[in-house]
Amino acid sequence: MRGHGFLIANYVPGKSVIHRTPLWLKFLVVAACGTASFLIVDWAVSLLVFATMCGLFLLSGAGWRRLARAIWMVAPILVVIGLFQWWQLGGPTAARIILNILVCVVAASVLTATTPVQDLLDGVVSLAKPFQRLGADPERFALTIAVMLRSIPFIAGAFSDVRDAARARGLERNPRALVLPVFITTVAYARQTGDALAARGLGEPDEPKSRE
Repeated sequence: MRGHGFLIANYVPGKSVIHRTPLWLKFLVVAACGTASFLIVDWAVSLLVFATMCGLFLLSGAGWRRLARAIWMVAPILVVIGLFQWWQLGGPTAARIILNILVCVVAASVLTATTPVQDLLDGVVSLAKPFQRLGADPERFALTIAVMLRSIPFIAGAFSDVRDAARARGLERNPRALVLPVFITTVAYARQTGDALAARGLGEPDEPKSRE
């Protein structure tokens, strides 16, 4: 599989203030950005928050190229959303929605660029522990997040490979030539991942305890 893109930035080792910030505070910032995206109604405020999150990202030392790549990966979707919202609700509303989405993307990138994956998963387990009383399994939840983080780059890489192959055959505008191979590759990858997890006894429901 060829090199892949990823929606959010990978971990970048460093000793910046952002790296040393407690994980719970980073989670809180991401949650606050997600909540703010529903509450902010002025595109100028959205722009200010977006600039602030970009500043935090650059302060981490991850670099503007990683920031630009994280934004570039969602650019096609944002163009479609922006044009539709501009047509339906006007320019200011479209700008606010696009900026709010970018705020969430950059906030998530700040989290993943300054936190090792294992620490991130441990934090997810800690956050999910209070829900054990409701029947939740924190370890299984973290496993789901880990599989998701591993799967998204694979699917993005598969799409890039299929797109290049279709372009070489002059079929880059044929949706069937693009979607079908990616779908088959993704299903095969999902089956292989499921078999690997099952072989290690992971992902299977716990056996009910027998009553004595």
